[in-house]
Amino acid sequence: MTDVTLSASAAARVAAIAEKQAKPAILRLSVEGGGCSGFQYRFGLADGVEADDSIAETDGVTLVVDAVSIDLVRGSEVDFVESLGGAAFRVTNPQAASGCGCGTSFAI
Repeated sequence: MTDVTLSASAAARVAAIAEKQAKPAILRLSVEGGGCSGFQYRFGLADGVEADDSIAETDGVTLVVDAVSIDLVRGSEVDFVESLGGAAFRVTNPQAASGCGCGTSFAI
């Protein structure tokens, strides 16, 4: 089992963004302290994969998570959701004991 997964809709969105920015289709997910629930997710395009990254691939797009963050998101899926409130990457994290309304922070 992979540590994290990337949905097909998230992979398609990353591929589109990477193509516009002429970067590799690599999405980095990291976890930082802060946010309204204690931790918050950060997303960004990465130029490459680090030696200690956990890696998941979907439809030619790579999701990478650093060694520190992986313990907080193991078992999660990264999805891309479009709704009336806007479009955003969303993490479904089975380890999160609580979250917040904005969906970008969580507590364990």
